[in-house]
Amino acid sequence: MTDSYGILDTQALDQLSRQIRAEIIETAHKTDAMHLGGCLSCVDILVTLYFDCMSVRPEEPAWPDRDRFILSKGHAALALYTVLAHRGFYPLEQVVTFNKEKSLFTEHPVWKNIPGVEATSGSLGHGLGIGSGMALAAKISKKPYRTFVLMSDGECEEGSVWEAALFAPTHHLGNLVAIIDYNKWQACGRSNEIMNLSPLKEKFSAFGWAAYEVDGHDIGAMITLFRSILTSPEQPVAIIAHTLKGKGVSFMEDDNNWHYRVPSVDDVRKAHQELGI
Repeated sequence: MTDSYGILDTQALDQLSRQIRAEIIETAHKTDAMHLGGCLSCVDILVTLYFDCMSVRPEEPAWPDRDRFILSKGHAALALYTVLAHRGFYPLEQVVTFNKEKSLFTEHPVWKNIPGVEATSGSLGHGLGIGSGMALAAKISKKPYRTFVLMSDGECEEGSVWEAALFAPTHHLGNLVAIIDYNKWQACGRSNEIMNLSPLKEKFSAFGWAAYEVDGHDIGAMITLFRSILTSPEQPVAIIAHTLKGKGVSFMEDDNNWHYRVPSVDDVRKAHQELGI
């Protein structure tokens, strides 16, 4: 009933990522949803986690020994909802209610509303602290589950991130993995121009983390990295995943207008054509 590795091969996962991107764009059009660029940048990370790395039971979402995932960059909720649907937590048809009145599929995820959502998020800077608490709880109670936290690069400007970054190595939380979706943008401009984050890998290393860099769109490389790091018993892991905002659609890639812009019918058609869907 549990799963950890190899549900689909890399080629199938790449195809699934393209399919999910197409669905995200179509849903965004139908529901007047924003934050599209940041959704598209993290799709490959989510697909790698849920289809190769994390141990979960979609038919038993509250299974006590499940791995935990926290979407600290809560504005990318539509990406998480779509991936969870494909993983079998609920029918994909439910996601089309996203952002509509009285829908449980809110613009930012809310704990207990949706199977698979482990924490309410959206106010940036909280996810790593929550994840550190979950990881510490697992260690104290001698539970086998791991906790994964996906953050944005702009979020790393928050002081609360670095408080948690000090806390996790102090308590030897080797069951905690922080992933930074480093797409180089935030709402108002280039991340490193607003607040210089570089060198981000070295910053986490200096705080006591085992830090790595990876192409956040190379699913094969991420699979190899995740499988190699999940044996550390004592040291938390930080993964700097270099990504492209709007990944997969040429007229959206690295264009920060898609942080707030809603796709038109023609945008959807062109995007689907590029994605081969």
